[in-house]
Amino acid sequence: MITSYEQLKAMLLQQREALRMKVQTLDTTALDGTGYTNHQADDATQVFDQARDLAIRTSSEHTLRLIDDALAKFERGTYGVCERCGREIDIARLEAIPYTPLCLACAETRQYRRG
Repeated sequence: MITSYEQLKAMLLQQREALRMKVQTLDTTALDGTGYTNHQADDATQVFDQARDLAIRTSSEHTLRLIDDALAKFERGTYGVCERCGREIDIARLEAIPYTPLCLACAETRQYRRG
């Protein structure tokens, strides 16, 4: 399915709103502190849930930053251009990850170096 840049922009705006709502929800649930109940297992479950929610929140905030960067690129007219090599990012990659800053070749090189 070939997508236009305007469709990708609309998708980014939808994703941004959904992630903002998710982070806001996680912020309110994270305020629930752990208490001391009659069962250590209940406390451990609550601590685990809070750690999971924090990880999800951190990941969501990172993705939000990438989405905001992609939307800023729309404004500058540089959306779809690889930040590393300057080549155009394949539309299929943008359909899969509309906020990606790198073309597939540069992303693979980066993963290989980390690996």
